[in-house]
Amino acid sequence: MPLAESLLDLTALRADTPGCERVIHLNNAGCGLLPAPVLTTMVDHLHLEATIGGYEAAAAQAGAVQGFYTEIAALIGAEPRNIAFAGSATHAYSTALSAIPFQPGDVILTTRNDFISNQIAFLSLRKRYGVVVVHAPDLPEGGVDVAAMAALMRTHRPRLVAATHIPTNSGLVQPVAEIGAHCRELGLLYLVDACQSAGHYPLDVHEIGCDLLTATCRKFLRGPRGSGFLYVSDRVLDAGYEPLFVDMHGARWVAPGRYEPAATAARFEEWEFPYSTVLGCAEAVRYARKIGIEAIARRTPALAARLRTLLGEIPGVRVADRGRKLGGLVTFTIWGWQPEPFKAALDGLGVNSALSFREFAQFDFGDKDVDWCLRLSPHYYNTEDELGRAAEAIASLSRT
Repeated sequence: MPLAESLLDLTALRADTPGCERVIHLNNAGCGLLPAPVLTTMVDHLHLEATIGGYEAAAAQAGAVQGFYTEIAALIGAEPRNIAFAGSATHAYSTALSAIPFQPGDVILTTRNDFISNQIAFLSLRKRYGVVVVHAPDLPEGGVDVAAMAALMRTHRPRLVAATHIPTNSGLVQPVAEIGAHCRELGLLYLVDACQSAGHYPLDVHEIGCDLLTATCRKFLRGPRGSGFLYVSDRVLDAGYEPLFVDMHGARWVAPGRYEPAATAARFEEWEFPYSTVLGCAEAVRYARKIGIEAIARRTPALAARLRTLLGEIPGVRVADRGRKLGGLVTFTIWGWQPEPFKAALDGLGVNSALSFREFAQFDFGDKDVDWCLRLSPHYYNTEDELGRAAEAIASLSRT
């Protein structure tokens, strides 16, 4: 059956997306295709830098640059003072972690479905500072067991609770607000990775109950690469948390032996900014908000659900997504193929995709007994026809 009639103007959206003319782009969980207004904004600023100078262009565009903070804040239900620009979601995440004064024996309570770089960061903290990393168990159907996680909170009183809203290797959507309710009840510090959910689902940091939230702009927000953001709550700012290394943008050197960190989330930023990228991010968020995050949140997961159905009908294909709630990421295995040759063959048929390997998801892929999956991630500008053509391409490869 076709999807419910969308309120989105797909013709206009695809006209804004030149890449649609060249490829079936099902790798939005990697990078969304830039819409024309984002590209124009970035190129215009680079031309301005070339014409009048980089510092001068930044000064001339100071008001527009502030739009990054107001747009991100509006996207996630925050205030501009609580937003920091970052070069990536991982940069934002590691900067946030560096602000926590871990001591030997401190517990980090997390899930089995965190992003690989987050899991590696936890292990690095264990190696350097002697923290203890505890993973909450999953439910039989997939996804974290929130009740068990809450019990672990009471038992361990962790220094940090961390969860990834949507892991990169699966369509799973974790119940981050349910986790946050328990964190608020116990006064625990809570860090959420929203890398795959920003621009995909509505986000409200107060509803989630997080102290820190990180995301990228290049994925479902369709912004440029090399960009991300960090949300820092007033509670964290007022408590004096600051990153391990603060530079001249994040603090003032007020005396030979003393500095004062910025009062806002700017203390988590650095002085040097890629201003065309910052402006492009602001435009990308503006573009997504104009379309409507609620409308996007209906269409993108619906496209993914349709794709899972199509893939499930192909002999030799096994859809690997598990959990009570599934979003816009679709992962599957295919019999008789090795990963790189299969992706290359699909690339040759004009379908963009991504590979996930066991080293990206040691727990999840171990539980599923898979060494690799191919990931497809549609977004609101994709069409049902494109999904059908992608499924036909995969079916043709399954027969070879």
